[in-house]
Amino acid sequence: MKKKLKIPEFKSNEKEKEFWKNIDITEYYSKDDFKEVSFPDLKPTSRSISIRLPEFLLTRLKEKANELNIPYQSLIKQYLSLGLVR
Repeated sequence: MKKKLKIPEFKSNEKEKEFWKNIDITEYYSKDDFKEVSFPDLKPTSRSISIRLPEFLLTRLKEKANELNIPYQSLIKQYLSLGLVR
């Protein structure tokens, strides 16, 4: 630790946001001060969307998902993920 960081009490979230936005934390901490943590119970947030697909495409997706024994929406998510990685 480089020097002690005094964190004031904040009267509102806006004041706290402003404080953290304007502070250079590297003046107080070096990378050796931090340790790796894991949050195993965190789940990514999901959001519902609507998408129009041709009938034949949706049918084919459902057939393929049935072959793989997974829900068709999970298969769509897998295909989207693969498409974004390439």
